[in-house]
Amino acid sequence: MRIGYGYDIHQLVKRKKLFLGGEYIPFGKGLLGHSDADVLIHAICDALLGAAGLGDIGMHFPDTDHSLKDIKSLILLKKTCNMVSDSGFSIFNIDSTIIAQAPNLSPYRDAMRLNLATCTGMKLKDINIKFTTSEGLGFIGEEKGIAAVCVALIG
Repeated sequence: MRIGYGYDIHQLVKRKKLFLGGEYIPFGKGLLGHSDADVLIHAICDALLGAAGLGDIGMHFPDTDHSLKDIKSLILLKKTCNMVSDSGFSIFNIDSTIIAQAPNLSPYRDAMRLNLATCTGMKLKDINIKFTTSEGLGFIGEEKGIAAVCVALIG
């Protein structure tokens, strides 16, 4: 059994769509990044890659690769799962937290979990997503960004 930890944070900006867990979230801002900037999926990828000893998301999917511009992060997650599997591991569970002052993400939890389960081939019961705010403090509390953390168990 091996455990990996992932973290990601992106700035919220106008004129971008917000995607979290592969789900479109209607909101007046979106996350700035080379891909669709889905912080939840990026944290999951880093957790899985870390657990398998395969480096990090930036190593495999660098923002200097023009073919990855605006790519859906679910595609990156699928590729990550294939790397983990090709290294002889199975994914047992994913536990994650999204830190956002706004919007309210609770109504999208089930859709996010389903997107992740479909992409990874995991059972819904093995994917957990939690939400919290930063109580109005700092970059996230000022609604300037969203972050996510994740732990993953593989074996």
